[in-house]
Amino acid sequence: MSDLKSKSLAELHELAAKAGIEKFRLLRKDELAEKLGDADGAAGAEDATAGDASGDSGSSESDRGSRRRGGRDRGRGRGDREPRSDRERRGGGDRDRKNGRGDREGGDGREDSEGREEEAEAELSEITGVLDVLPRGSGIIRSDDGPSAGIYVSPAQIRRCELRSGDEVSGPVRPARRGERRPSLVRVEKVNGEPPVDERSPRFESLTPVAPHRHMPLSGDADDILARSVDLLAPLAFGQRVLVEAQPRSGRTSFLRSLAKAIARGAGDEAEIIVLLVDERPEEVTAWSREVPEVEIAAAPADLGAHEQVRTAERILAKVKRQAEAGNDVVIIVDSLTRLGNAYGEAGAVKPFFGAGRELEEEGAGSVTVIATALWGSPGDQDVMDAVHTTENATIRLDASLASAGVEPSLDVTACAVSGQESVLDQEQVDAVRRLRAELKDLEPVPAANRLAELIKSSPSNEELLKNL
Repeated sequence: MSDLKSKSLAELHELAAKAGIEKFRLLRKDELAEKLGDADGAAGAEDATAGDASGDSGSSESDRGSRRRGGRDRGRGRGDREPRSDRERRGGGDRDRKNGRGDREGGDGREDSEGREEEAEAELSEITGVLDVLPRGSGIIRSDDGPSAGIYVSPAQIRRCELRSGDEVSGPVRPARRGERRPSLVRVEKVNGEPPVDERSPRFESLTPVAPHRHMPLSGDADDILARSVDLLAPLAFGQRVLVEAQPRSGRTSFLRSLAKAIARGAGDEAEIIVLLVDERPEEVTAWSREVPEVEIAAAPADLGAHEQVRTAERILAKVKRQAEAGNDVVIIVDSLTRLGNAYGEAGAVKPFFGAGRELEEEGAGSVTVIATALWGSPGDQDVMDAVHTTENATIRLDASLASAGVEPSLDVTACAVSGQESVLDQEQVDAVRRLRAELKDLEPVPAANRLAELIKSSPSNEELLKNL
């Protein structure tokens, strides 16, 4: 036992790996020595170490290489890599050749043996959050249950796992050491819910967008007038860019909540749904969370500064893109583009955000559906409308006169439209919808909305309604 306690922590780690002791890196030095003393075959492991020291360098080198590769597969962080001297003896290692440069941190000192000992003795906690990659190459993980300053991610970890802004990263975290501003990620265990892979999928911007063609089902309740109205007048599809034009006091918030519920009930098994609230009143954020628990709420409320609101929106957009790269269908509901444009200080700045909606052609890729509100009725609001009007492929308009008349939903049935609906509906349905529009187009907004509601209530489903037209 005394011999074991006299060894360095690195030597004890090597013995523990050979003895098959689980989670040995989380043990204190004295605890690890005790474990090794009690373990069967500890003497054999010490003999093997002595053999290595007397000249069996090939076996030791092989073991180190095997552990290094295994550590990469498990997404290990800075503290789990082999000493620098070993890397230099092999000319920098395979990763250095692959990346064209080493994983050293330029005098950082985080990866020496002293750091590994401190890391092993620290109390580790698990965290999951969204990554921001900073210009200098390091990153910060933002998490609701983590410290407000975020979690530090080293450039080496970002390079090794090919991490990108917006990735949802999980792993153990150690407390900040003396002189450090933030806690640090020990290793990357999951990226977007999956173990790290050797090669990432292509970036979102390099994937091929195609016309939306997969119909997005909404809740099939016969009495859900809103869902059935939208499915008739502006049928949703994965990858659409849907602009919801809303006058003040047109029932925008209640409409969006009902639409979010309908999407969650109809397509919740197929898509992840995120609601981004920009410059919203804090109590409205609470109401969203309580009334629509089926969706993820991302809020940049009114008590945040404009810069922080923009950062929140861009972080969520990056996350959405990473999800689509990984093959997921994501629906993001934004309320509102007008307030986001105000936060940017430029109406045109919202165009790339809205334009991210797309269906991706590549096998294994997903889609991004953007449903965003834009206020209209005042000169300032028109700037945002003008910036995105040529970008949308579906339009839903809410009319304040309908809301004041007690019509719910307050849809302007003649202004709601979708381009390329032939790709979403079959030809019989397209022809029936055209007949429905012809019947409603000559009516005033209130009578037209009431007539549509009557037709919906008289049929158990939209399919039956269209068959009878």
